[in-house]
Amino acid sequence: MKILANDGISKSGILALEKGGVEVITTKVAQEQIINFVNTHQVAVILVRSATKVRKDIIDACPSLKIIGRGGVGMDNIDVDYAISKDIQVINTPASSSNSVAELVFAHLFSGVRFLYDSNRNMPLEGDTRFNDLKKAYADGIELRGKTIGIIGFGRIGQSVAKMALGLGMKVIASDNYVGKAEIKVDFYNGQFINVEIETEPVDELLKHSDFVTLHVPAQKDYIIGKREFDLMKDGVGIINCSRGGIINEVELVAALDNKKVLFAGLDVFENEPTPAVQLLMHPNISMTPHIGAATIEAQDRIGTELAEQIIALVKAEI
Repeated sequence: MKILANDGISKSGILALEKGGVEVITTKVAQEQIINFVNTHQVAVILVRSATKVRKDIIDACPSLKIIGRGGVGMDNIDVDYAISKDIQVINTPASSSNSVAELVFAHLFSGVRFLYDSNRNMPLEGDTRFNDLKKAYADGIELRGKTIGIIGFGRIGQSVAKMALGLGMKVIASDNYVGKAEIKVDFYNGQFINVEIETEPVDELLKHSDFVTLHVPAQKDYIIGKREFDLMKDGVGIINCSRGGIINEVELVAALDNKKVLFAGLDVFENEPTPAVQLLMHPNISMTPHIGAATIEAQDRIGTELAEQIIALVKAEI
């Protein structure tokens, strides 16, 4: 059996698959060449992350495909229902990258409340000539402890964010159309832990009471955050999006930043990837990363190993 890991796979994942008697191809194939490559090499499994799309055209044109695997949570780049209707197994790794994404949320939060996104730009340029001016400019930092974080989307990643926020002493509120409440276990040293039950609430109430808002939802047809939602938020709110581009109206975000309704934004994803709007790239109050939420060594090891385990199990079951 041949596997095309088109968006890459960890070494641990490759070793686990090869141990199971599977040939792993890590050649990066352009989107428009995938059909030809899969058919030429009789690929049975295609593994993707967020870059490669597996749509109806590929599914219809590649009869050798038996499994489509997504390294990560979101499946919006795969026509899942159609694949299943064609007796193709679709798998993903929903828990493997939760911690990594949650940590990036807090990287952006810390960057925002202590102006790191701006000081890291200005210190190399002016740190030797305007040190005291910069010190004054960044003197009004904000502590996260005691502040309220609103989590929109309370699945695995949202709950991982909640766990870290509780550990920092933050107040946590959450909103989710499908999760009514969740018990968050916060682990401490020497086996000690606490359990905190969080009940979700309507998103409008969350927006009114949050000092910081973070989004953890799949791709949507419409914006979740637009002008109406910004108007509901507190003045000086911070907003983080490490989930999917296109769920925040970026034009309205820039306007909210310019009029100080939003103090700062942290963005890992963008509406127009891989060419984000220049208004975002140049904005002095946005902390930015290039869609790297799950891009940690640990997460990629977990993703590769989990995909390998699922594939080998399916092969043994003679899919």
